[in-house]
Amino acid sequence: MFRNQYDTDVTTWSPQGRLFQVEYAMEAVKQGSACVGLCSRTHAVLAAVNKPASELSSYQRKVFRVAEHAGVALAGLTADGRVLSRFLRNECINHSFVYEAPLPISRLALKLADKAQVCTQRSWKRPYGVGLLVAGLDESGAHLYYNCPSGNYFEYQAFAIGSRSQAAKTFLERRFQGYKDYTPEQLIKDALSAIKETLQGEKLSSSNCTVAIVGRKDDGTIEPFEMIGAARIQELIDSMEVAEEAPVEASSSMQEEERGSEDAAAPMDI
Repeated sequence: MFRNQYDTDVTTWSPQGRLFQVEYAMEAVKQGSACVGLCSRTHAVLAAVNKPASELSSYQRKVFRVAEHAGVALAGLTADGRVLSRFLRNECINHSFVYEAPLPISRLALKLADKAQVCTQRSWKRPYGVGLLVAGLDESGAHLYYNCPSGNYFEYQAFAIGSRSQAAKTFLERRFQGYKDYTPEQLIKDALSAIKETLQGEKLSSSNCTVAIVGRKDDGTIEPFEMIGAARIQELIDSMEVAEEAPVEASSSMQEEERGSEDAAAPMDI
């Protein structure tokens, strides 16, 4: 993208009907670390890549808890994401104080979208350069929303944002139809597999990803939004690697058996 005469402020329309500063903000989301979200009927999972700015620095958090029943994962400008996650946290606290009930996830996503939209209509403001995956649980079940810097928001069964997220989307599109009936462990494994697709050759480990989950148990009690420990994540990654290696070993052993049987049945040279 290049600078032009129609991107001096966010309220200037181009002749093609475009708001360039909003598009620039959406481009910032594509440059951020990849994030993945999945949900079943009872659980929602968020996963993000831990990408340090350099080899000498630590990574910035990409997954935040906003309430006992909800959390967000972000891609783009982390500073903008922290501001918006704090806004969501305040909205959840205020709603709980007034109504003595948790804020529904659909209304939480709507409030976030309204706040983002205001920044596209004020010339002295700029759009938030961050996209958020909002995951949570309410009376109607688990939900996953994507909030765009433009103020649009969409509900998904599974979605990925950030750099190289297309590979993760392709993986999710092949499997999303069964997510409604997935167990929490199956959701986490698929989230890790989707994150692995975005790494492009880099080895997946508990040190370069963050996973969080929220849901409802079989007895109806809520499992609060929490980060999964590094040891547990590593166990799941190891079990996934073992499962991937098993079919390869089985196929190679079958090929060796077929070769042996062919050699045994070969005619004698005369």
